[in-house]
Amino acid sequence: MAQSVIKTKFNFPKQKSLYEGKVRDVYNINDELLAMIVSDRISAFDVVLPKGIPFKGQVLNQIAAKFLDATQDIVPNWKMATPDPTVTIGKRCNPFPVEMIIRGYLTGSSWRSYKKGSRNICGVAIPDGMKEHQAFPAAIITPTTKADMGFHDEDISKEEILEQGLVNAEDYAKLEEYTSKLFQRGSEIAADKGLILVDTKYEFGKIGDEIYLIDEIHTPDSSRYFYADGYQERFDKGENQKQLSKEFVREWLMEHDFQGQEGQTLPEMTDEFVNMVSERYIELYETIVGEKFIKADTFEVADRIEKNITDFINTYYR
Repeated sequence: MAQSVIKTKFNFPKQKSLYEGKVRDVYNINDELLAMIVSDRISAFDVVLPKGIPFKGQVLNQIAAKFLDATQDIVPNWKMATPDPTVTIGKRCNPFPVEMIIRGYLTGSSWRSYKKGSRNICGVAIPDGMKEHQAFPAAIITPTTKADMGFHDEDISKEEILEQGLVNAEDYAKLEEYTSKLFQRGSEIAADKGLILVDTKYEFGKIGDEIYLIDEIHTPDSSRYFYADGYQERFDKGENQKQLSKEFVREWLMEHDFQGQEGQTLPEMTDEFVNMVSERYIELYETIVGEKFIKADTFEVADRIEKNITDFINTYYR
């Protein structure tokens, strides 16, 4: 099995700090740059699973880089370079403490809440009589808080965001505008590849007075895709949609009686399951990007990552 990137602990030139997220290790370089290493860790239900998924970090990093390049006419973004298949280096922004989630369809967690009787998501009213995987009349924006150090984000309404002063009204209007335009662009690119962009999230930050798109976009960790071919037939029959997203990992965990709740035990991740997940991530890459995925050499992968980031920093500050 290919070597996975599970944990990094580097000491780069001019490094100020290291933030270890569920999936990404983010190195603060001189309070000016961020070096983001996308690991092969995988999380679900706010729990990091015990085994890494080979090539997952490369898939996520390369999809995000392509979509950042494809949307920079809509909003400037943080990306400066991708010196390694698993690494993006970019501008360090002051992040907004909210994530902008946009949903085109009633599915996933929104459907699970709807099925239990909820008719409101983050202050947005949802009509009665909807079915699983049904398209909303228009995409809805359902933000969450962005936890600084913890792993738990909370649903929040636009009104609460403004009342709590998390984002001012002028900036929030811009965030909503960018979110809608990015989702439209992502949907058009997906449709061209025979996919439906079902829902996704965006994160933003500021440098001075300018808003930047940060982090990843349109990856299988941050987004859900359906195959367009057969969508209507499956919907009419009440069948599950064929999809490319991390939802299949959540479904596997639920089948094994795990939803991240206290007292539940993580099921064993067999090598067969890990390889299947890896293949699904590669499938999404090849489908959404429209080109063959080239697996990076994983021999001494940590040394490779460290060298590529160090070389970029030394060149930048030469």
